[in-house]
Amino acid sequence: MNPYTIFADIVAGRAPSSKVYEDDDVVAFMDIRPMTPGHLLVVPKVAARSLAELDPVVGGKLFQVGQRLAAAMRASEVGCDGVNFFLADGVTAGQEVFHVHLHVIPRTPGDGFGLRGRPASPRREDLDYLAASIRGALGN
Repeated sequence: MNPYTIFADIVAGRAPSSKVYEDDDVVAFMDIRPMTPGHLLVVPKVAARSLAELDPVVGGKLFQVGQRLAAAMRASEVGCDGVNFFLADGVTAGQEVFHVHLHVIPRTPGDGFGLRGRPASPRREDLDYLAASIRGALGN
């Protein structure tokens, strides 16, 4: 794995960032291409291209810090009504920087951001089949 990403440079202090939070495991900073005002990124300090490469304890820490940041957003000048968490894992999922990162996106009515998709209504048998397949893969 090539450990170089802009996030690795931010973690190492070689690139500028507007930090909001930092501890031994993660750093959180303002996104330079925000979807909404106050959009933050929570990044593990250890380089991991994908969730499969990330220590589950550190992965949990991303969400714990995200939860704290969401509460702080609501109490700050951001003043959001809601918060979305977004994590893209892989090119097809929309990942652009190959260092795991959690987006913490503040939401307000009419902000123009949202997830778009084509919801389906699968048959229960199809849901059960896929659930069994995933359960089976958990044992591996």
